[in-house]
Amino acid sequence: MQLRILGCSGGIGGTLQTTSMLVDHDILVDAGTGVTALTLSELEQIDHVFLTHAHLDHIAALPLIVDTVGTIRTKPLVVHCLPEVKKSLQDHIFNWKIWPDFGQLPSKDEPFLVWQTIELGETVELDGRRFTALPANHVVPAIGYWLDSGQSSLVFTGDTTSNDALWEVVNGIANLRYLIIETAFPNTERELAIQSKHLCPSLLAEELGKLEHTVQIFITHLKPGAVTQTMAEVQEDALQFGPRMLANGQVFRF
Repeated sequence: MQLRILGCSGGIGGTLQTTSMLVDHDILVDAGTGVTALTLSELEQIDHVFLTHAHLDHIAALPLIVDTVGTIRTKPLVVHCLPEVKKSLQDHIFNWKIWPDFGQLPSKDEPFLVWQTIELGETVELDGRRFTALPANHVVPAIGYWLDSGQSSLVFTGDTTSNDALWEVVNGIANLRYLIIETAFPNTERELAIQSKHLCPSLLAEELGKLEHTVQIFITHLKPGAVTQTMAEVQEDALQFGPRMLANGQVFRF
């Protein structure tokens, strides 16, 4: 498997793009503004989208993907997500007011988009590639994902704060190679991080202390305007774990 980072920022501006990752050529994990880096031909090849949650920075491009390539694809785009996420998007986005319901267009029998709900702990296998929903602790229903090629694995936490349930699963992944974990706020905004159920560097260090594997760790979802401060604090608080900042265009092969 190959995973390419399209967007990994907690905001936009300049080259900053919000969360989206391309797996091989045909699967997205989240559909933030990073999707705009893809060409029309690349968008046309996407068959599946795995969403972590319904917040705008993770789904902003989804309505536009369907609208852009729906008429030139031969099969619908399959969106995998929690039942609660499906309901939120149907109620508030694909509702004929904000955007057309492409689950009903061009017809109910042959729509441009179909929903496939996934439950916590459930695994979806696509051509030998396994996507398992992991626990996340956020202000809305949310999950992370364990991506397993059969040879090695990558874990993306999605948006989360302190989360013992996550580490219980992650510590059981024998072939884990990469961990992508969020740290949205600097330590000066620790209370805001706790309130909004994100991590800051001090909380990150506490969470990484629960990890029993030696893996490569990458930090995502940094808030614009505080990137330098937050990463300096990450290096200070979690130095022993060797975390690095995730970057647009970065490619992981596993």
